[in-house]
Amino acid sequence: MEFLTEYGMFLAKAVTIVIAFIVVVAVIASAGQKNKKHLEGHIEVNNLSEEIQEVKDGMQKELLSEEEYKALLKKKKKEEKEEQKQSKKKAKELAKKERKSTQADKTNQSTDDEKTTSGSSEESEASVEDDASKSDEESTDDKGRLFVLNFDGDVEASDVENLREEITAIIIAADKGDQVLVRLESPGGLVHAYGLAASQLTRIKDAGLELIIAVDQVAASGGYMMACVADKIIAAPFAVLGSIGVVAEIPNFHRLLRHNKVDYEQHTAGEYKRTLTMFAENTDSARQKFKQELEETHVLFKEFIEQNRTSLDVAKVATGEHWYGTQAIELGLIDEIQTSDDYIVAAAENIDVYEVTYRVKKPLAERFSFSVQSALERALMTLWHKSLKSRLFKG
Repeated sequence: MEFLTEYGMFLAKAVTIVIAFIVVVAVIASAGQKNKKHLEGHIEVNNLSEEIQEVKDGMQKELLSEEEYKALLKKKKKEEKEEQKQSKKKAKELAKKERKSTQADKTNQSTDDEKTTSGSSEESEASVEDDASKSDEESTDDKGRLFVLNFDGDVEASDVENLREEITAIIIAADKGDQVLVRLESPGGLVHAYGLAASQLTRIKDAGLELIIAVDQVAASGGYMMACVADKIIAAPFAVLGSIGVVAEIPNFHRLLRHNKVDYEQHTAGEYKRTLTMFAENTDSARQKFKQELEETHVLFKEFIEQNRTSLDVAKVATGEHWYGTQAIELGLIDEIQTSDDYIVAAAENIDVYEVTYRVKKPLAERFSFSVQSALERALMTLWHKSLKSRLFKG
């Protein structure tokens, strides 16, 4: 018993020293990062099509016989050669048409300089326009690509900083006919923060790209404000959507302060600089003004949804209620019942799918504290599981 007591004291001292060391390192690291106004980040592109194909190949290798698998590989190689052949053929045809277009431009220029008849000039221009239209038609025949983004929203929509970098990168690199799928998860939060997030998604549509929003779990309130911007919304059967409303909760400690004989003063310039407050006595007129501001925000929210999702009966769904995916599709809140995984796997059959992520190098203090926190959580969970097993065994 004495040994256990001494060991417990030693363990407590060791833990105290470790915690003290962690605090000191965190303070030093934070001081080193204090003067860095902007953390550097970079764009990462992950080819999901290749990953899906690797999984498929691995499954086929295990499920098929050796002869069947060899035959499958032979067939794939033949298809790849045919695709390469067709792509080379298309490239040659495009190059040939570009040369013809260039020659037509030169002919046009020379005829303009020589002041030839307007009829011949118009014919040349028509031929150039025909070549250009054909080129445009061929460009639209391209399969395009699908870019996948992930947005995990908190109350402050803090992931919007990464989202704006990812969208900028896609707009710079994308071509006509490409699509963007955003896997959106958010229960909502601050109005101005989610307003900015929705504006970032609008940039995708303004660039002429098709925007699809996929909701696997929840897109409510500010989350749905973002979702409604999309050309198409898909959701899992039990995903939560809607909650088109505005809420504000403010505690008031006035009676507590008055009970303890504590005075609180607040001075403002402007009749409505402050309406409700946490420490002063709130008046009926202040409450009325505060509710009016909430209602005005709700009106703006509804108008925004009406502008972006014209087919939706906003008056019917803007009650603050939320619905599951199977209910949401009946109300017009979404367009299709489908998970993001199903959409990506189906798309990968025909086009290239890329996941785009903006990574920020976290400060040393944050990385260190996160590692320590994870280790402590694992240790506590291990102890809890052992304690639970012990109780069950004794029972």
